Amino acid sequence: MTSRKPTVLITGAAGGIGRATVHLFAQKGWRVIGVDRAPFGENFPEDGLFIQADISRPEEMAVIFEQAHAFTDSLDALINNAAIQIAKPLLETTVEEWDAVMASNLRSVFLGVKLAYPLLKAHGGGAIVNVSSVHAIQTSANIAAYAASKGGLLALTRAMAIEFAPDNIRVNAILPGAVDTPMLRAGLNRGHVSGARIEERLENLARKTVSGKIGRPEEIACAIYFLADNEQSSFMTGQALVVDGGATARLSTE
Repeated sequence: MTSRKPTVLITGAAGGIGRATVHLFAQKGWRVIGVDRAPFGENFPEDGLFIQADISRPEEMAVIFEQAHAFTDSLDALINNAAIQIAKPLLETTVEEWDAVMASNLRSVFLGVKLAYPLLKAHGGGAIVNVSSVHAIQTSANIAAYAASKGGLLALTRAMAIEFAPDNIRVNAILPGAVDTPMLRAGLNRGHVSGARIEERLENLARKTVSGKIGRPEEIACAIYFLADNEQSSFMTGQALVVDGGATARLSTE
């Protein structure tokens, strides 16, 4: 009798961190269900399922989990990774923009977890990993909606960890710092990093971290896998794991 392959559902699967996470779980022998508004393109794992859908829309979330349920009778991990970022002054942020950030980054996790719960419980429990951000604990100008959504995700992580512990479902958050993704590159025009070219801004941003470098999506994927793996992190729940090259370790006044 062959052993059952564990299954993971990853939102934001076509982005920088999401794509690296999809490939890492597949390499580790997991079946992967990927979700993204954008097409994944080639290279999605052959034994997996890719669903193109918008997690900010409740009706599409319901369809996502209908398809997931048809594909698998259980989930071993749920990775809530999808997010959008609106980089502009708070006073210029519209109600529509604020609501769009909250719908994508926070409400989608609330809904996704409710819909994933029966699948996570089906084989005796599993893990939920919420991808937050260092902006949840230390932030900068012109990114208030994003920071608020990621801070809310930490409180939601703790609340879910408490509620789901009796079902053997662990819930943790990961807080990536500066990671070289399309989202990071798009946000480099906020004026918080000097440099005429993108490469120059990336280099200047790297110098600001303790480690002197920008993170790679693969490095974040490894930390996500650690939190999802019931052998490696079985005694962790309700926690926030910062992976930021030491950026938050240094005093801003130094």
